[in-house]
Amino acid sequence: MKNYLLFTLFVIAGCTGKTPALLSKIPDIHQIKDVVIYRDTLFYSTFPSVVRRPDGELLVAFRRAPDRRLWGDKSHTHIDPNSYLVMVRSRDGVTWSEDPELIYAHPFGGSQDPCLLQLKDGSLLCTSYGWSPKSAFLGGYILRSSDGGKTWQGPVYPLPVPSDIRKTPAGDALPAYNRGALYEGKSGRIFWAVAVVDSTKRTSVHLITSDDKGLSWNYGSLIAADDSASFNETSVYETPGGDIVAFLRTAGMDDQACIARSTDGGKTFQRQSMGFRGHPLNALPLPDHRVLLTYGYRHPPYGIRARILNAECTDFSTAKEIVLRDDGGNWDIGYTWPVMLDNNSVLVVYYFNTANGVRYIAGTIIEEIFRQ
Repeated sequence: MKNYLLFTLFVIAGCTGKTPALLSKIPDIHQIKDVVIYRDTLFYSTFPSVVRRPDGELLVAFRRAPDRRLWGDKSHTHIDPNSYLVMVRSRDGVTWSEDPELIYAHPFGGSQDPCLLQLKDGSLLCTSYGWSPKSAFLGGYILRSSDGGKTWQGPVYPLPVPSDIRKTPAGDALPAYNRGALYEGKSGRIFWAVAVVDSTKRTSVHLITSDDKGLSWNYGSLIAADDSASFNETSVYETPGGDIVAFLRTAGMDDQACIARSTDGGKTFQRQSMGFRGHPLNALPLPDHRVLLTYGYRHPPYGIRARILNAECTDFSTAKEIVLRDDGGNWDIGYTWPVMLDNNSVLVVYYFNTANGVRYIAGTIIEEIFRQ
């Protein structure tokens, strides 16, 4: 059987109806249409994640804070005491609820990067982390919902990673945190790649795991550390062959994407550059077991890109790069998160801006048609 993949892309981001000039250079892309998921000129909306519920409903969570430029600040900031976790819903990926639902407001500061994970039993986890008004780091926490995001329980604070040198403002060990996709493996074990500021004053990435649906966590192993580079904002994935693969954002490596692989269940990892720029990265298994890898491109031309890897994620150096967008206003875009809409289509969400204007939540629907 041969699979012929056709792409029809509808970019959910601005209702312009314009077709980028780059479109003719991208194979198999038939149409791009811009639509908004969430946009409000009073707010700075960023860092989304998305899940599809068993009944087909889509949930997009994101961090929303006031647009401080309206209050005299010269620029946006990713650290804001009034940043809260909110969520919108959709049935078709095109039309979204207008009024965001509050997921959580941290009592001691602002919250960042809500990362959703839908477990096999239908319950939801949402990981995040916080900052106090004076930029003191609060560490990570986890929320849980058993009713499709209508109500949330928590927060639950995960274990500290012993090598993290920082403390909370109260002087306690810092709870584990990160921005990136968690993954529930075949055995039901949840894998979470978390970031640590270690004794080198750089960030490293470590694996922690849960065997009780995120109620408690155990330290696993070091994923990536280096004397001259930092690693953070990592998504993790278990391949059909049982490898645990981590897709790493880097600093000090010219924004090179990196991959770390474990062939022994997460006890040890081997790291290598993927040979292209982009961050953060996020992976989605497709129905035929290939993997859609999406990421922001925070260099001119600013935009959103993707690659389709084989099932074991070994062909990243030769997989063709697909430019989904190249019309971003500046580097302050990206943070992609893909989800299956049905057996033939994928929604990729991210945040975006044009002409350095309001930051808003956007996405791309990719339709795949397989023929005998």
